[in-house]
Amino acid sequence: MTPVSSDASPVTVPALVAASAERYADIEALVDETSRLTYADLAPAVSRAAGAAMAVGVERGDRVAIWAPNVSEWVIAALGVLSAGGVLVPLNTRFKGPEGAYVIAKSGARVVLTVSGFLGVDYVEALRQAAGPSTLDAIVVMRGDAPDGSLSWADYLSGADKVDPADVERRMAAVGPDDLSDIIFTSGTTGRPKGAMVTHDQTLRVFRAWSDVVGLSRGDRYLIVNPFFHTFGYKAGFLASIIVGATVVPHAVFDVPAVLARVAEERISMLPGPPTLYQSILDHPNRHRYDLSSLRLAVTGAAAVPVEMIRRMRSELTFRTIITGYGLTESTGTVSMCRYDDDPETIANTCGRAIPDTEIRVVDDAGHEVPTGEPGEVVVRGYHVMKGYFDEPEETAATIDADGWLHTGDIGVMDERGYLRITDRKKDMFIVGGFNAYPAEIENILLGNAKVAQAAVVGVPDERMGEVGVAFVIPRPGEELTPAEVIDWSRAAMANYKVPRHVEVVDALPLNASGKVLKYELREQAARRGRGLGLGRS
Repeated sequence: MTPVSSDASPVTVPALVAASAERYADIEALVDETSRLTYADLAPAVSRAAGAAMAVGVERGDRVAIWAPNVSEWVIAALGVLSAGGVLVPLNTRFKGPEGAYVIAKSGARVVLTVSGFLGVDYVEALRQAAGPSTLDAIVVMRGDAPDGSLSWADYLSGADKVDPADVERRMAAVGPDDLSDIIFTSGTTGRPKGAMVTHDQTLRVFRAWSDVVGLSRGDRYLIVNPFFHTFGYKAGFLASIIVGATVVPHAVFDVPAVLARVAEERISMLPGPPTLYQSILDHPNRHRYDLSSLRLAVTGAAAVPVEMIRRMRSELTFRTIITGYGLTESTGTVSMCRYDDDPETIANTCGRAIPDTEIRVVDDAGHEVPTGEPGEVVVRGYHVMKGYFDEPEETAATIDADGWLHTGDIGVMDERGYLRITDRKKDMFIVGGFNAYPAEIENILLGNAKVAQAAVVGVPDERMGEVGVAFVIPRPGEELTPAEVIDWSRAAMANYKVPRHVEVVDALPLNASGKVLKYELREQAARRGRGLGLGRS
């Protein structure tokens, strides 16, 4: 029996795919350069992918990683894994081999689906060089050449022929609303990524509400530039589209002319992204050569949003609804959102008010709510708070208190309307071009350099990327170390958004009485010096 909620809305992903196949049968569901599938086509493709997952041994609750850019195979593979009762573990395409191997090993993923040749990266080889996890039973190459020991996408799907379709149907029907749908890893102050566990029902409930606030609806055509490995591309992207009957148009790499061409060719109406995406489009000298009149919906955030940009999006382009919001992986991706009729100042300067059935408070260090207009830590409670961090009970207890409040680590201010403004980050996280960068994780990687004795990383404002990292490093005794050497080493050791844009080689770091690094002093120092280095401009 297909699991549904009391209002007849599907509460599992396989039930959603089946329901959408009936409701939106003739609407295009998934379009890219290799295929065009209607919703009627999507359902059997997902069933086949579920059978393929079962054929390689995926049981209910088994973790399956996907390490690939935005391509149609990602969508079908993910929906197949979820329909087979598996738990999805998306990997950041910017990860280096050791970073990807760590997440796969930590999650205990049995299968990884990937590609070869994306932006010159061979993910299979990267895993092998990193002494890939012993937990893996299969590596599937969804696009590109499949090396020895791996399966091609065609071979993977053909495995479904060995599975009784009735068994696939039973497996799909057995998926429950409280089953885990995914474990999405987010880095933290400990320097190691932690996996936030979320269920099918949490995900679908959040993004029904999200779609309603945004105004995403049947027949919209959604260009998904936001990466599928992130909740923005995955849940607010293709899952939200399937909920409402919109067309998913994956886009692997942000390139302004290519995006403009896709908007014109596919009559795109929904185009979310960080502020840099819209600013790049607005400032492109050849924008007038493309018919962008189909654009209607925009969702932005993850960085400072200029008021003037919002005004230009409405006056120079055809966006009628522009939404900003706030969320984190631990809250299933969404906490608060602006509304369609908010003014440009509200959209630019706040991240909206709570979505339905969500509580937001701003509290002091003792957990007491602070007065309106006063800063404090943002805490959140609601149905969408994660079940916890995978295999991290102590980290879970430190993040979700006994009353169910999720402590976000973000500092915010609530106004008299209930609109939230994020002003700082208690955990020192900074955002580089829409990607979360965590100083503790970057510092941990830098300490892997044999010449580095100590490292401290802070974020500073940057005109183009929103924020960038500045590293302060102390060389080991007897070692010579240059900033260029540290940056070059970092490019080979970590994802490019984590690489410090500037390095200061120092003799000592500022410390407080208990020996903790005074990050605020480093931020001030970095900002002062950065003005002459092209950093620190906002």
